[in-house]
Amino acid sequence: MISQFFVLSQRGDNIVFRDYRGEVPKGSAEIFFRKVKFWEDGGLEEAPPVFNVDGVNYFHVKVVGLLFVATTRVNTSPSYVLELLQRIARVIKDYLGILNEDSLRKNFVLVYELLDEVIDFGYVQTTSTELLKSYVFNEPLVVDATRMPPLGPATLFAQGTKRMPGIAVTKSVVATEPGGRKREEIFVDIIEKISITFSSSGYILTSEIDGTIQMKSYLSGNPEIRLALNDDLAIGRGQGPVYGYRSSTGSGVVVLDDCNFHESVRLDSFEVDRTLSLVPPDGEFPVMNYRMTQEFKPPFRINALIEEAGAHKAEVILKVRAEFASSITANTIKVQMPLPKYTNRVSFELEPGASGQTTDFKEANKRLEWNLKKATVLVIFYSLSPVPFTVILQSKV
Repeated sequence: MISQFFVLSQRGDNIVFRDYRGEVPKGSAEIFFRKVKFWEDGGLEEAPPVFNVDGVNYFHVKVVGLLFVATTRVNTSPSYVLELLQRIARVIKDYLGILNEDSLRKNFVLVYELLDEVIDFGYVQTTSTELLKSYVFNEPLVVDATRMPPLGPATLFAQGTKRMPGIAVTKSVVATEPGGRKREEIFVDIIEKISITFSSSGYILTSEIDGTIQMKSYLSGNPEIRLALNDDLAIGRGQGPVYGYRSSTGSGVVVLDDCNFHESVRLDSFEVDRTLSLVPPDGEFPVMNYRMTQEFKPPFRINALIEEAGAHKAEVILKVRAEFASSITANTIKVQMPLPKYTNRVSFELEPGASGQTTDFKEANKRLEWNLKKATVLVIFYSLSPVPFTVILQSKV
């Protein structure tokens, strides 16, 4: 069980606050934000997702810049509460269409009604958007999708104009179209997080992909659908075709180390023809989660060179090069690099004529940031020195 649930903005404003049991002081939101804002424990730059202050356990996740927080005094499973916070955020997004500070403030009555049905006296009842439709009757107030923040990591790469506009899936699953029409649409998205470790010479030491097949359904009547995956998909090392085998289509075999499926997915024919049968519930949900360590070509390649340039100076040249085709565009690129703790000054130089690029030195946590709005071919060079610190950035975009 949990005692409190609240949502804070990046400034610490209390947008939503619900106290279920009265066991935690009312000022817990302020205590939490002050602790997270000025976290200086264990040498960590940021507060961990779970910590304890004066006997109160705080659990938090960050979703689109908002802090979703739960508190309790009992010894509750951290993974259980963190998953609950993620599901609450997903349910609210399903109902509001757009999850941001503006939409929460405009629809606070609907949000509180949802929270009362999701949690009762600290105990979770349901986090199913479909089941909640029987108990929640308030209609969401529409928020202009054009006021949404820039594209996120899920839309890092776009190819031409084939990418679906972001507003396509930013509408509520319970709201009807003008004229009372129903939206008979379903959207499928593949979101992957790539983790790669390069050696100083640019060779790949470790590589891993954590992926999710995400689906959002606007279909009425909950019809059964079938989702087809690669015919040459293999689950687990040593299963299926030999690694490196080339199929008739010319693409290599996809070998997943492991995967799991949503509870609505039926795997009756999965082993035969790699198809998933499911009755999609209302709202957004992960159809399949998977992990892959098969060798793949990374989108970026990194090389580093460190040289001493004096008694109190060292130069680190870091080169980041795009490996994808010129027909693909990478959006909202952010390059971050930790700097020595004794760094006290940083200067930047960009190539003449460079546009859409910003640089910044985060002195609080000694980190350098370089942001690029769009790139098709990307080459980055850093020149670093401890005291004083000099950074030279050159790019061809």
